[in-house]
Amino acid sequence: MSGGIFMKMYDILRKSAIRTKIKASSKKQLLQDIANMASEHVGIPSMNIAKSLQQREILGPTGIGNGVAIPHIKMRGLTKICGFFSSLERPIDFESADKQPVDLIFTILAPENNTGTEHLKALAMVSRFFTDKDIRSKLRSSENAESLFAILTSSEDSKAA
Repeated sequence: MSGGIFMKMYDILRKSAIRTKIKASSKKQLLQDIANMASEHVGIPSMNIAKSLQQREILGPTGIGNGVAIPHIKMRGLTKICGFFSSLERPIDFESADKQPVDLIFTILAPENNTGTEHLKALAMVSRFFTDKDIRSKLRSSENAESLFAILTSSEDSKAA
C-alpha cells in the first residue's frame, strides 16, 4: 500500500489490466471476458473468476449508474487487491438502478481472507472516481490502454499534490 489511508488507483491497477472496445453482447459474456483477462494476471482459473463474478451479480447488480459498473468479488488464492478496467464498444444492460446500459466497467478482485476494509476502500475509491462526469467522458473517448491508464491514474496525482 502506498502511504496514507487513501488507496490510489495505481495501487490496484496495471496498464496491462485495461481492455478497450470489448465486443460483448451480454453481461454474462462480458464477465467471462473480464475473468479471462483477470486470470492471466492473478493465475486463478478464469472459470472460477467468472463463476464468482456471476454469483456476485445474482446477489445484486453492480451497475452504479451513468453507464458504470463495478463488479467486485473476494477470491481465494489472491495476495492483494487487483483492479481491471474495461470499456465496451456498445453499452449492455447491467440492471443498473438508473436503467442505463453500461459501457465502463471496473472490476475489483480482493483476497478472500481480507478482513474487509481494504476491499471496501478500493470500492469506495473507484466509486468516487466514476462519479466525475468529465472523467467518464474522457474514458469514453479514449481509444487505447495508454491513455486510459493515464486518465485512471492522473486525477490522483493532482489531488495528492
